[in-house]
Amino acid sequence: MQDESRILFTGSQGLLGGEIMQCMPQLLAPTEQEFDITDYAAMEAWIADNEIDAILHAAAFTSPPKIDEDPLKALEVNIVGTANVVRLCANHALKCVYICTDYVFKGDQGNYREDDPVYPVNKYAWSKLGGECAVRLLNDYLIIRTTFGPNEFPFPKAFVDQWTSRESVSTIAQMICRALRKEVSGVLHIGGPRKTVYDFARQLSPDKEIGELYTSEVDFDVPKDTSLDTTRYQREVGSCE
Repeated sequence: MQDESRILFTGSQGLLGGEIMQCMPQLLAPTEQEFDITDYAAMEAWIADNEIDAILHAAAFTSPPKIDEDPLKALEVNIVGTANVVRLCANHALKCVYICTDYVFKGDQGNYREDDPVYPVNKYAWSKLGGECAVRLLNDYLIIRTTFGPNEFPFPKAFVDQWTSRESVSTIAQMICRALRKEVSGVLHIGGPRKTVYDFARQLSPDKEIGELYTSEVDFDVPKDTSLDTTRYQREVGSCE
């Protein structure tokens, strides 16, 4: 995708979206009100007034605990909303780039490759996998499975028994932007080296006192190890460093 000004970006006002806009400022980034993914007629109306070649779809309802409380919102946004994006792409011959999550994996193995079996353990991940299934109905797509957190660790404690490839949102955004400037399709894993969430927290905020937390102490399901094999990214895009 060469012309950034012809890429529609959903979710530009989110944590990841703001960072992506810093490295790809020419993206077309309507607000949620201007381009509501739950209103297909409004989406068609917006497309009629703008020439685009692709949709970078990052808009999502992303909190696992909140989704456990309100799964129908996740259905509406993450599944129905993504299906609307797919429908729009199909009707207008647009490439779809879908930001997905490492949580689509069961978490009993780690170092997951792009073609490994998926099996979510919480409702958030099921809703994101539902969106991924819709995207796979297209002929031209890129599914990016990734994981990130704020540039400063925001919590007082972090899991010592959960492993991840998580990096700061600024790092992941830069890696995504590099991938978007390549002709990559299919499924792509983007992340850093395997580490515990606690080690990730200490890496982000070395001067902050961070307590230890175990997955058994929270009241929502957490996969144990969703670290990603990023060999394809390193081979086709560049180093993950």
